[in-house]
Amino acid sequence: MTSVPTPCPLCQDSGGLLIAQTPSWRVVRVTDTPAFPAFYRLIWNRHVAEFSDLGPAERQDCMEAVARIEQLLRQRLQPSKINLASLGNVVPHLHWHVIARFEDDSHFPNPIWGQALRAPRVAPALDLDALDRALREALG
Repeated sequence: MTSVPTPCPLCQDSGGLLIAQTPSWRVVRVTDTPAFPAFYRLIWNRHVAEFSDLGPAERQDCMEAVARIEQLLRQRLQPSKINLASLGNVVPHLHWHVIARFEDDSHFPNPIWGQALRAPRVAPALDLDALDRALREALG
């Protein structure tokens, strides 16, 4: 297990708008990227840096929740692509990014952290409260 950096932002803060939580993980909507409104994170509650730090049942639980987020975003939004990422280079606390992407967004097909390819568009009008409620229900 990796030691906890001082301070770990995901140990200190929710990491976004809290949508759902279990004893093992929490799901938040990222609110500081308005060009990408359907951007969620699954954050493992216990501080671990790597996916392989989890036991087999924990890995299954984690990926099942990530898959449910992806399925709901695909069903509700019909995005061009869902991006899944677990980097941890900047914040070495296990978390998964689940981001609905659209061909007309400013960075597509680049990652949202990469170089923009076009001017930012007006983000689609999404009922984020309804999306959050549906996600909360899907995650049970």
